[in-house]
Amino acid sequence: MNSYRWTWAAARSIGTSHIKAGKRCDDFGACLEVAGSEENVLVAVASDGAGSAAHSATGSWITTRVFVKSAVEHIKRGHDLKDFSLELARDWLDCIRDRIGVAAARVDALPRDFAATLVGCLIGQQSSVFIHVGDGASVCRIEGASSWEVPTWPAQGEYAATTFFVTDEPEPSLQFVIIPERIAEVAVFSDGMERLALEFETKTAFSPFFEKMFAPLGREVVGKNRALSNDLRRFLDSKSVCERTDDDKTLILARRHLEPI
Repeated sequence: MNSYRWTWAAARSIGTSHIKAGKRCDDFGACLEVAGSEENVLVAVASDGAGSAAHSATGSWITTRVFVKSAVEHIKRGHDLKDFSLELARDWLDCIRDRIGVAAARVDALPRDFAATLVGCLIGQQSSVFIHVGDGASVCRIEGASSWEVPTWPAQGEYAATTFFVTDEPEPSLQFVIIPERIAEVAVFSDGMERLALEFETKTAFSPFFEKMFAPLGREVVGKNRALSNDLRRFLDSKSVCERTDDDKTLILARRHLEPI
């Protein structure tokens, strides 16, 4: 008998502009494999707190944690990802917004003071779900394909250099996509990685970047590859990356492999 399992590397890095301003990193992310009654599902999410929001880091932390909690509960109940609905994605966003509302009330602040983006996905054996609010993006490759796909594109707000957030009123601008094919590799990242990972003129993934980043991600480790995650963090902190982006950066790279059991 065979079972599909995942290996991944993940890291976040504070941007040089945040260091100069004496701020902490506003990015948070998470990646985990969840065993459901029918299949194992990879859950990956990245969130970037708005730089202008007073409690942005807390907002991105809440966004990440509540998304993971919602995903784990959904998978544990044995639901099929093919039946995931836009209405359910909106329910998850409402849960995030409610939790932010509680946090805001505790410190006499407004929900917009916790503004954060969301790039999240659930990758199953045959179907995958992508839920996205704001900038940042995810990139994936279908099993057997040579090219990379960008399920949802970074969203720009009404004005230049603005975007959407989970706290927007009356409701967030949500991108929702189901891919009914087996995904072999997936990357999730915050907006600090966009200029390295995406071709904005053609709205495509920058393939050389992903070919290089996925090359070291072998099949010898099931779950988080901690050594490679440390290497990834050093890469995000490197001069070559910081010369191209001064923003906070989160990057998750995951590859499916067939594991005999």
